[in-house]
Amino acid sequence: MSLTTELVSWTHEQKCRKAVASLEKNGFTAVYCGTGQEALDYIVAEAAEAESVGFGGSMSVADLKVIERIQEMGKELLIHGAPGLSLEERVAIMRRQLTCDLFLTGTNALTLSGWLVNIDATGNRVGSMLFGPRKVIVVAGRNKIVDGGVQEAIDRIKKWASPPNARRLNYKTPCGTTGFCSDCNSPDRICRITTVIDRKPRLTDLRVLVVNEEMGF
Repeated sequence: MSLTTELVSWTHEQKCRKAVASLEKNGFTAVYCGTGQEALDYIVAEAAEAESVGFGGSMSVADLKVIERIQEMGKELLIHGAPGLSLEERVAIMRRQLTCDLFLTGTNALTLSGWLVNIDATGNRVGSMLFGPRKVIVVAGRNKIVDGGVQEAIDRIKKWASPPNARRLNYKTPCGTTGFCSDCNSPDRICRITTVIDRKPRLTDLRVLVVNEEMGF
């Protein structure tokens, strides 16, 4: 590792640890992970007692190859984005995710004050983050951290998360073509539901893994 890379990593670590401290102050269980491997090991350990595991469609979670590891454990996987599913089948899985033993997802943005900010098209992901599953684990790469407040978080999402997600999902939105948000009114618009979780929900065991690596969008 070069000196430049080491110093950049150190700087990111300080921000990650500050976000962890803020999350803990806000009532969340928060864990600093120096690498994606540490996050994967944590998730696998927490999945040991779960029978059903739901996936919110997070690229951060996908980057960790979690599905493969949990599949090897013989757990029931609830993946609404699996290929070949009809709309009715996808919706049925989304509803089952609301009551699964363990729900795994990412977050679109994490403020240094310890707030989770997300924008959904359907709401199934944020719905499962808020209430229902026995345990929720959120994976947040260092690229998701913003120094400012909610507006900066929303700006980050619309600039860096929504366009690649729209393109990944083949939605016919302006941002999926140009790469820039135009606050469209397209039928395929994916920015429809904005949530801010500023304190741990009272009845949800919500944990946040803050990873000192670039993860997802």
